[in-house]
Amino acid sequence: MKLFKKKKVPKPEVQLVSAQRSALDMTALPQTVEPFEKELYDRLRFAVPIIDAALMKIIRLTGGFRVICSDEEMQAQLDSFLENVPVGLTGKSIGCFIDNFLDSMLTYGSAVGEIAADENGLRIAGLWNGDVSAIKIGEGSTPFSRSYFVRSANGGRKTASHPERILYAELTGGHSLLRGLPALSRILMRIYECIGQNFDRAGNVRYAVTYKPGGDSGDMIYTRDRAQQIAREWADGMNSARYGQVKDFIAVGDVDIKVIGAENQLFDTNVPVRQLMEQLIAKLSIPPFLLGLNWSSTERMSSQQADILTSELEYFRRLLTPVICEIGNAYLCSVGSEAVCRVEWENINLQDESALAEARLKNAQAREIELRLAENE
Repeated sequence: MKLFKKKKVPKPEVQLVSAQRSALDMTALPQTVEPFEKELYDRLRFAVPIIDAALMKIIRLTGGFRVICSDEEMQAQLDSFLENVPVGLTGKSIGCFIDNFLDSMLTYGSAVGEIAADENGLRIAGLWNGDVSAIKIGEGSTPFSRSYFVRSANGGRKTASHPERILYAELTGGHSLLRGLPALSRILMRIYECIGQNFDRAGNVRYAVTYKPGGDSGDMIYTRDRAQQIAREWADGMNSARYGQVKDFIAVGDVDIKVIGAENQLFDTNVPVRQLMEQLIAKLSIPPFLLGLNWSSTERMSSQQADILTSELEYFRRLLTPVICEIGNAYLCSVGSEAVCRVEWENINLQDESALAEARLKNAQAREIELRLAENE
């Protein structure tokens, strides 16, 4: 049984390529990512480290999975394929592909991939994570089928020759998880920039050395020379401190030394920064303690935040499950098997290990009491 049409190509075919923004306007189509949106979200993750850290934690907390084949005889062969399938030019295994797929879906609101065929078009050569901004979605031949259009470098578009090989998924509405955060992040980065400027002005200690000559004629005549001598000695003492040498400054006459800006206080930015961070974290649905933020919270509040995050992870799993099954089914079909796949995810558990151990102990004790009561009856 052939999965792909036979087509001679010198290397595995990859349809999804980077391209410029298409000039064609397609209406009444699903939400797609424009190139400028992709660049905006990439720069946002680069500029605000806590956003990038939150997305990476979501990807890791989504957990692992196992693909189960309906035909037990094909299970070992399917496992071997999923563990060793090439992903792009640098990765291997379906886990690597799904991590990149989820990363794109969280960042841009949608993700696209491709099942690359070998040179004969009969077997799967590997998986490819595509550029979601290089593809447009159109209506297919049936109401629930899709056609894919790949943007070309000259601003046009061409129809994907093998739409059955393309893997596509999106969040609700196709909107990025980072939607609405650029405005808040701009304010946050402005505050951090002002903090840096204030420390450049007041944090880097500078001194004002003032020499006041006396009333006699000798001081008045040699005021300029003494001021230059004081400046040289002060500069020499400050330069020596850079190399660990301590030199005392000795002057004759009325010399006043003050720290410039010592009377001014830096603005307290804890309140505005925390308000902005709360907005960012609320949008990302990550408990603050997972990001190293020691905000005051009760044990019950932390448990509720963990439950909310668990529901978010379950939502992402529901979006990824059809994509994983499609890859497994495509491989089974390519080797002539009529079996189908299903996905078993690992349990999501954000609780403390000591609490889990205590819960297992209590369950074992309860089971022991039940057995004793059953024997007495």
